[in-house]
Amino acid sequence: MRRSAALFALVVPALLFAQPAPPMSREAMASFLRDAKITRTKDIANGVTNSRRLTLSDGAVTHDAHLQTIDQSMTSFQGNRGTELNFRDSWKYNVAAFRLAEMLDLDYMVPLSVERTVGGSSGALTWWCDNVKFDEGKRVKDKINPPDLTDWNNQMFILRVFDQLIYNTDRNLGNMLITGDWRIVMIDHTRAFRLMKQLQNPKNLAKCERGLLAKMKALEENQVFERTKGYLTREEVRGVLGRRDLIVQFFEKGGDALLYDYPRPQTPKVYWGAQSE
Repeated sequence: MRRSAALFALVVPALLFAQPAPPMSREAMASFLRDAKITRTKDIANGVTNSRRLTLSDGAVTHDAHLQTIDQSMTSFQGNRGTELNFRDSWKYNVAAFRLAEMLDLDYMVPLSVERTVGGSSGALTWWCDNVKFDEGKRVKDKINPPDLTDWNNQMFILRVFDQLIYNTDRNLGNMLITGDWRIVMIDHTRAFRLMKQLQNPKNLAKCERGLLAKMKALEENQVFERTKGYLTREEVRGVLGRRDLIVQFFEKGGDALLYDYPRPQTPKVYWGAQSE
């Protein structure tokens, strides 16, 4: 478990951070993250990228956010999964992941993330996930079974498709959060969006939600590029679409046996619960 593992589920004194935010529109949430006053800052001790937890307030609403400013490139990087060439670890991919998730109607699984300059450095400021029960690492360690295994599996199928689409090299048990109503939330995408047009792990493709498949098929290069402009290069977008083509081909070849319908929850169920402490 590295960097932002369990970042959103840290245990701190109950009065140290903000109280739950009232219901807000997505536009209001984004404006809040960009403009609200920073009233408290805390370094996150179990990360290696100097990420911080910020408390924000606009006078009416107080809520927390996660700040990542990492933007690092290496010709070669030796990690837990071996050597990666043309390595990049960038806050920009958090913003890109959220914007792509919006295009796919998966923003209920990926927290809102915007660009903001703090202390002279640009970074991704991400809405602190509410109502976190624990992360996947704790669930596995404590052998806690989901109350509805079918629903859980349907969410995991979506997560795995999304990770193959964005070529996420850093999905670990600590950046899979589980809310009080057993919704999976995907955080920390700073090591995604590689240039490769092949899939990272095709074996992770088991089933696909029909709505997600249709949304992926509808993606167009210029549309994705404009939506992620400043965060993804043209070649990174082409990598996404190249992988998209393989994902679509796989599930269309598999037919109805690999497809299912999944009712998307309303975003407030994820974002507007009691804030985790």
